[in-house]
Amino acid sequence: MLIKVILTIIFFAITIGIGIYSRRQANSVDGFVLGGRSVGGWLTAFAYGTSYFSAVVFVGYAGQFGWKYGLSSSWIGVGNAIIGSLLAWMVLGRRTKLMTQSINSRTMPDFFGTRYNDQNLRVAASIIAFVFLIPYTAGVYKGVSALFEMGFGIPYEYCAILMAILTAVYVILGGYRATAINDFVQGIIMLFGICAVIAAVLATKGGLVEATQAMAALPSDADPAVNGGFASLFGPDPWSLLGVVILTSLGTWGLPQMVGKFYSITDESAIRRGTIISTIFALIVAGGCYFLGGYGRLFGTPPALPNGKLDFDAIVPGMLSTMPDIIIALVVLLVLSASMSTLAGLVLTSSSTMTLDLIYRDKQSEGGEVEGGKINEAVAKKIEQRKVLILRVLIVFFIAISILIALNPPTFIAQLMGISWGALAGAFLAPFMMGLYWKGVTRSSVWACFVWGVGTTLVNMLLGNPISPINCGAIAMLGGFVVVFIVSLLTPKMNKEYVNQIFSCYKK
Repeated sequence: MLIKVILTIIFFAITIGIGIYSRRQANSVDGFVLGGRSVGGWLTAFAYGTSYFSAVVFVGYAGQFGWKYGLSSSWIGVGNAIIGSLLAWMVLGRRTKLMTQSINSRTMPDFFGTRYNDQNLRVAASIIAFVFLIPYTAGVYKGVSALFEMGFGIPYEYCAILMAILTAVYVILGGYRATAINDFVQGIIMLFGICAVIAAVLATKGGLVEATQAMAALPSDADPAVNGGFASLFGPDPWSLLGVVILTSLGTWGLPQMVGKFYSITDESAIRRGTIISTIFALIVAGGCYFLGGYGRLFGTPPALPNGKLDFDAIVPGMLSTMPDIIIALVVLLVLSASMSTLAGLVLTSSSTMTLDLIYRDKQSEGGEVEGGKINEAVAKKIEQRKVLILRVLIVFFIAISILIALNPPTFIAQLMGISWGALAGAFLAPFMMGLYWKGVTRSSVWACFVWGVGTTLVNMLLGNPISPINCGAIAMLGGFVVVFIVSLLTPKMNKEYVNQIFSCYKK
């Protein structure tokens, strides 16, 4: 226990120290939200990766999907690395950086409002982002608190509140630059931690070969007479596995807190470095998490919930509960690192969206008032300071709401994430990505996709999830491309001169 406490205190001290160190660069909106658009490739790549993977992956997804698909769940990690990282950086990185910088966009809702010349789109997108980032955040709290409870014996509620306070402190102090530097430190912990944990867990089952043979000897859930499905290449349910790969890999392309990382990167050379670093990071961390979770059945059946269903979120903590204290301490730090970086990105995205896209929507006010043809710099400075203050206040507000949900979560972590990712990526992915490449996307098609993504998710939820939230999210995302394409062909085009001006950034 002494080892665990000392390591955790050191981790907390470093985290807060980085927040204090970064506070001078968080006095303006650009500095607080985007780090002054001067964050390098290494920091951005680690910020992207650590925001991508959190306790949600390590505890919720790895446990539930490892139980369901066995060792084939490792394909989810491979998909996260290739689709969610490599292709995301290649397809979105450069174009997002250039267009958002050209139109002075700081958030994804801001992008929709300016790219499609409709401030109502900006408002709608900000509301969607704020509402559906809350279950995402609640899922992260639930995951890290479950593991913290296992490692320290501290009640779940206290763990969640402690995490909330710590995250709020360093984000409020240092803004995006503090989160980026902390993400780098936390990412290093994640890389070494996941490798050590996998080695320790497999050693308890005789090593890799014996553990895999034991998985191959397990009977199928559907047909107890058939063995080997949980150690096969594509597992017992390949099509359902594909849905998870699509949701968790392609879904990141439409999440505001992920795409926002491309806004702040310095230049195109940094994007190239970031592409490679981010992909390697994802392959090790995500691949390792799902590979570890694939052996969950060797550690016994998880406890049942009051409704009779298995508590999938208890699988990974149960696997680790018998490990030596030093391994448990490492796991706690690993999950803390992953979760705090994700939480920081979520709360910063939510607060900036509410502040810049709902409260201060008039970009003209950012330059101050014009007096006699001159800019009143004093007024501009006051407005800037007021915005940063509101950003900090809303961070506290967002964390408070998500904590209330986390203390009484309605479902499993994986289902919370399916609802959040399905609505956000279903609404945003297609109009954002196609808006970077195709001049023919119309304003009406963006509205239609917003309705499609949110509507599909909510209707499925209100009907009692006849389609699993995971598969529903995948359908919402892929269907969004069809919606945008068809509606764009049938509705009035945007002003050609305006669109050409938007796209001129790629010619410079």
